[in-house]
Amino acid sequence: MANQDLATSDTAAPIRQRSAQEPAAAPWRWRLLVLGLVLAAVNLRPTVTSLGPLLEEVRADLGMSGTVAGLLTSMPAACFALFGVAAPRLARRWGPGAVVCAGLAAITAGLAVRPLVGGTAAFLAASALALAGIAVGNVLMPVVVKRWFPDRVGPMTGLYSMAMSLGTAVAAAVTVPVTDALGGGWRAGLGTWAVLAAVAVPPWLVLARDRTRDRTGGGAATEAAPAAASAAAPDAPAASSAAPARTRISKSPTAWALAVFFGLQATGAYITMGWMPQVFRDAGVSAPTSGLLLAVTMVMGVPLSFVLPPVAARLRSQGPLVAILGAFGLSGYAGLWLAPAQGAWVWAVLLGVSNCSFPLALTMIGMRARSAAGVVRLSAFAQSTGYLLSIPGPLLVGALYQHSGGWDLPIVLMAGLMLPQIAAGLLAGRDRAVEDEI
Repeated sequence: MANQDLATSDTAAPIRQRSAQEPAAAPWRWRLLVLGLVLAAVNLRPTVTSLGPLLEEVRADLGMSGTVAGLLTSMPAACFALFGVAAPRLARRWGPGAVVCAGLAAITAGLAVRPLVGGTAAFLAASALALAGIAVGNVLMPVVVKRWFPDRVGPMTGLYSMAMSLGTAVAAAVTVPVTDALGGGWRAGLGTWAVLAAVAVPPWLVLARDRTRDRTGGGAATEAAPAAASAAAPDAPAASSAAPARTRISKSPTAWALAVFFGLQATGAYITMGWMPQVFRDAGVSAPTSGLLLAVTMVMGVPLSFVLPPVAARLRSQGPLVAILGAFGLSGYAGLWLAPAQGAWVWAVLLGVSNCSFPLALTMIGMRARSAAGVVRLSAFAQSTGYLLSIPGPLLVGALYQHSGGWDLPIVLMAGLMLPQIAAGLLAGRDRAVEDEI
C-alpha cells in the first residue's frame, strides 16, 4: 500500500519516471538527502534526553518546583502539537527541504541560548524554540521518506528511526560525563548539543535550494499522486484517493486510532526521558549511572528501529507487534514499581523495547494512506493530535511525584496508560487506508 501512491497512470507517469531516474542523473543529491535525513534524525531528541540526567541540577539552580519541572517535561508534547500542525502548510509554501532546514536552525539557536539564561521563563522559552524546530522535523520526516523513497518506505523509516534512537541514547549517556569534563556545570553540558545541531544544517541548506522537486502536500506532483493511487486501486470509491485534499482527515476512524496510539506512546516516551533518571536517583542510583540507564533504554531503539519498520511493512496487520511491545512496557513498569534499583538494568532494557512503538507508529502512518498527499495529512493529524493528547502525562507525573513523595502512584499511572495504548494500536494496525474511510 505504501508503494501505490506513485503507481503508473497518464498523469503520474512523468513524475514516477523522473523519480526513478534521479539517482542515475544526480547521485550526489540522493547521497546528500540520505546524509541530511540521518543528521536531522540524530538531532530530533537530544534537546529532551540531555536534560533528564541533569534535571535535578537545573531545578536547583533555577528554583523549579516539581510541578514546574513536570511542565518542562510536558513541553515537548505541547510544542510538537502546536508547531507540528503548521508543518504541512509551511512545506506547501516553501518546500519540505527549506522547512526542515529552518527547523534545524531553530534547534541550534534554542540549544545555544538555553544555557545562557538565568531564569525559569527564559529557559522554557529557549527550550520551546528548539522544540518548535523538532516539531516540523517530526511531521516532515515521514513525508520526505514517502516522497523521495516511495519504494523504500520501510527501510528508510528504519534508517532515520535508528539515527533518532542513536542521538537519543548518546545524549542520555554522555551528557553527565561531558558536564563533568567541562567543570561540572549543567550549562556547559547542555550547550554542547548546539554544536551537533549546527552540523546538520549545511546539507539541508543545499537541499532547500532545490525547488525543482514537487512540494509536499501541494503542486502538480502531489495532485498526481492521488490520481495514481486511484488507478492502482480501481475497486476503491472514485473520489477516495483525492479525499484527503477535500475532506477532513478527522473523519477517518483509523486516523483517530493512530493519533491515540501515537499520543499514548509519546506520553510513555516523554515520561521515561524526563523522569526515569530521577526514579533511579531516588532509589539510590548515582547520577552518572542513572544517565547510562536512560541511555540503555534509548539505545535499544537503535537496532530495533532499523529492524521493526521493514518487518511491520511486510505484515498485513501490525497489531501483534503492538501487543508484544506493550507487554514489554508493562513488565518494565512492574519492575520499576517492585525493585527499581535491584533490577535497574533489566527494567531499562524492557522499557527500551517498549519505546520502539514510535518507529512502529511512523511506519503505520506511511502504510495507512495510499498517496503522499494522504501521508502528509495523516502524519500532521496523527502526530499533532497525538502530541496534544500526551501533554498531561508528564505534567501529571510531576504533580503526583511532588504531592505523594514517591513513585508508586506515577508508575501505576504509566502502566495504566499502556492498556489503552495497546487497544488503540490494534485498531490502527488493521490493513486499511484512510482514503477509503473518508
